[in-house]
Amino acid sequence: MAYGRSLRACGAALTAGLVLAGCAGGGGGDGKPDGGARGGTTPSASASAPPSTAVPTATAYTFTPDPARVPKTPADAKRLALAVVAGPDAWGPDYVEGKPYLSTEGSWPVLPDTCLWEAGTLPATVLYSATTHSEIPAAGGKGRVRVTATVTIHRTADDADWEMAQTLEEALRCPAQTLREGERISGLMSIGDLGDAGNLFSEDSINERGKFIDDTVKGQHFYGWTQARVGQVTVAVSARGGPGHTDDDLSTSMAKASVTMINRVESQLGAK
Repeated sequence: MAYGRSLRACGAALTAGLVLAGCAGGGGGDGKPDGGARGGTTPSASASAPPSTAVPTATAYTFTPDPARVPKTPADAKRLALAVVAGPDAWGPDYVEGKPYLSTEGSWPVLPDTCLWEAGTLPATVLYSATTHSEIPAAGGKGRVRVTATVTIHRTADDADWEMAQTLEEALRCPAQTLREGERISGLMSIGDLGDAGNLFSEDSINERGKFIDDTVKGQHFYGWTQARVGQVTVAVSARGGPGHTDDDLSTSMAKASVTMINRVESQLGAK
């Protein structure tokens, strides 16, 4: 797998919306400094220098789907989406299936200029899209957490690229959004890492952060959205927090689910 297991920590931090100078430059991820010793005893002139063990540094995401395995029909796309989309086990041990768990087939949310999300129809550029709903139920003095994972299979990589651009534009156009009656997002900020300049996690990625307001729950809580693209496939995760749950914990859960789906895409579409 071109992604490499040593990059898991970098992918996780990326989905948490951090600036990753260390991840962009790190190779093995073992925490050792590059080059020779830092401090300590200076080797004698007669001592021979050890051979270099430097690991080539990855500078871009390099996975390429096998053309023979990419989906070309809605039926193929459905099989791929359902094999990739994250369930509660991908988020963490406290998560369970939400009700409903799987989105209605053919559903597609749209955000008009009113910044109020509405139900739409699947675009012609999409072969199939699946969304799962998971949650941490309210218990032990902590509030409910709701999360979603979405896999969308486009007809072409260019179509998927266009969806990424539209997603980035939505946060700029609507920094305050209404999800449904009594639930909204405020202060939404979006960061896009489009193209291969130091992006080791996927071909493109977008991270959004804001505050989630539920009129039935006191206070403002974590809201996050992360979307990534591999070829014609986009994967996205979102989290709406509740009392007693930290931003770091929810960011970590988002990272786990996102990396899980990227790994599954690579496993499904990689050369055998």
